[in-house]
Amino acid sequence: MATALRRSFSLSLRNLLLFRNRSNLSLPTLSHLSSLSETTFLQNPRDCNRLFFDSFLRETRRGFAKGRKSRDDDDTIEVIPDIRPTVKAAAVSQMEAAIVALSRELSKLRTGRASAGMLDHIIVEANGLKMPLSRVAVVSVMDPQTLSVTPYDPNTLKELEHAIVSSPLGLNPMLEGQRLVASIPPLTKEHIQAMCKVVAKSSEDFKQSIRRARQKALDSVKKAGSSIPKDDAKRFEKEIDELTKKFVKQADEMCKAKEKEIAGS
Repeated sequence: MATALRRSFSLSLRNLLLFRNRSNLSLPTLSHLSSLSETTFLQNPRDCNRLFFDSFLRETRRGFAKGRKSRDDDDTIEVIPDIRPTVKAAAVSQMEAAIVALSRELSKLRTGRASAGMLDHIIVEANGLKMPLSRVAVVSVMDPQTLSVTPYDPNTLKELEHAIVSSPLGLNPMLEGQRLVASIPPLTKEHIQAMCKVVAKSSEDFKQSIRRARQKALDSVKKAGSSIPKDDAKRFEKEIDELTKKFVKQADEMCKAKEKEIAGS
C-alpha cells in the first residue's frame, strides 16, 4: 500500500510539472513541491490535492483575465474623423470671398450713371489716418448724373476733394458750402469698350479663383486616401462641382449686368 502511494505521489508530481511547463502556468514550484515529504502526502493526500487544485484554478483565472484584456485591446478600432464637411465649408468660404472681391472690383468701374457705391473704394488720408471714403463722408445721389459728398468733419473737405480727384474715375468735384458735388460725365464709345474688356478680365480672374478653391478641396480629399470610400469621394466631388457651377454662374451674371450698365450709360 505504501509503495503504491509513493508511486502515485511521484506520478502526480511529474504530471503536474509537465502540465505547468506546457501551459505556462505558475503552479507550485519544484522546490515547493519537494518540501512536501512523502509522509505528508501519505498522511494528508486531500490537502495536497487541494493545494494543486487551488493553484491550478488561481492561475487559470489569471490567464483568462490576461487573455480577455488582450482581446479587448485587439478589438479597439481607431475612428478616423471625416474631413469632408470641413473641406466643403472651406471651399464655400473661398468661393464666397471671390464673389465679394469681384463685386468690389466691379463697383470701382465708372459708368455714365451716378451710384453711391462708386466711391467706396477711394481711400482718404485725414488726420494722419487712411480710411475708406465711406467712413469719412456720406455719399448720396442727387440725380442720375450727380453725386453729393458730405464729410462728417467739415475740416476734411480738402482731403476728400484730393482723394476723389486722384482716383481713376475722372471726376472733378465742386465745393458747395460744406459738401462736394461731383458730376458724372458721359462715357465715350472707346471708354465703354475699354471698360467692358476690364469687366471680362475681372470675370475670368475671379472665376479662376473659384476653380482653384474647387481643386484645393478635391486634393484635400485625395490626400485622405483609403480613409474615405471611393463612392463617398465621388459623391463629394459631385457636390463640389455643383458648388463651383453655382458660383461661376453668379460671377457671370454679375459681370453681364455690369457690362449692360456700362453699355447703356
